[in-house]
Amino acid sequence: MYQLKLTYFDIEGRGEPARLAMALGNIPFEDERIAMASWPAHKAKMTFEAVPVLTVNGRQVSQSNAINRFVGKLANLYPEDALQALYCDEVMDAVDDVMEKIVATFFMEEAQKKATREELLKGPIKLYLTRLQERLALGGGEFFAGNALSMADLKVYAWVKSLRSGMLDYVPTDTVDRLTPALVSHFEKIDAKVNNAVCA
Repeated sequence: MYQLKLTYFDIEGRGEPARLAMALGNIPFEDERIAMASWPAHKAKMTFEAVPVLTVNGRQVSQSNAINRFVGKLANLYPEDALQALYCDEVMDAVDDVMEKIVATFFMEEAQKKATREELLKGPIKLYLTRLQERLALGGGEFFAGNALSMADLKVYAWVKSLRSGMLDYVPTDTVDRLTPALVSHFEKIDAKVNNAVCA
């Protein structure tokens, strides 16, 4: 068995799908959470000065979706079929695309942040939610790939959770509910699986 340590901030964000996958797959790992205030002391130690980082048998590996594919395979949460794996990857990368746009607003001056996030709501956030809902329907309506829980589902779950959390100023918590009810149903189903795994 691999010796695994996942290093990420003490938030959910990009590290959360891998954390959830390892919990769901009963895969032992060290969950190293970095406080934002201490990030400058850790940054230079990370291969590309970014997190998440998965340390496997002492060697650091970065890039969130590379990590997701690896732990997904360990936890049987990544499709073996090449086409279904492609569908899974498309969804994971799409979520990264839109999250990049949101993350870019984090350190903006307040008025600019408000205006930018309002534009994101009308444009990319609405577009990506809508297209993801369509992808869910193409996958059969329950899961995004392979008619089974995969890393794509965990990735969308984590993003939807952040949108509904109230943690993002100027992003109404009912945005997903209003625009894409099927993603809410999907979220609730995944949430029940996650809570069962975490509480077990």
